[in-house]
Amino acid sequence: MTDTITAQQLRFDRTIDAPIDTVWRYLIEPDLRARWFMGGETEPRVGGKFGLTFDHGALSDGDAPMPDKYAKNVGKSWFETIERIEPPHLLAFTWDNGEAGSVLFELTPIDDDRTRLVLTHSGLRGPDDARNFGGGWGSHLDVLERRIAGKRIENFWALHAEAEARAKAALV
Repeated sequence: MTDTITAQQLRFDRTIDAPIDTVWRYLIEPDLRARWFMGGETEPRVGGKFGLTFDHGALSDGDAPMPDKYAKNVGKSWFETIERIEPPHLLAFTWDNGEAGSVLFELTPIDDDRTRLVLTHSGLRGPDDARNFGGGWGSHLDVLERRIAGKRIENFWALHAEAEARAKAALV
């Protein structure tokens, strides 16, 4: 796991124990994406919709109460715009209609059973965005790795708190 966090950009580099096609499906298929991040209607083409629905309470397999500061987001749905898509290697979409930058996923096969995933979120508005998105992306990638490996997620919010602490410590 390699994370680089600045006030303008986040970069996460992970090795996922799954073939590239499996990892791609977890990025693009709404039902699989909802298991580690946020699901939503997706039009897999440049200019297409990338739907997101906040249902982070469903990310824990155990009983894990949601922190109050996130409760206001439950059920919130919105669409971002796909900027680039090259299955199964590249997916880029806006965040907050570009107000909070762009997110780029790059997938590269390492071998038949492992994939390198690099997530870059650029165009951040400053340190607060870096801490917020750094904790979010860090925790969601932790969940992705575990879901693909068939492991349970007892408490998403504990993972989120750990990722927030890593993001805060890594901010340069």
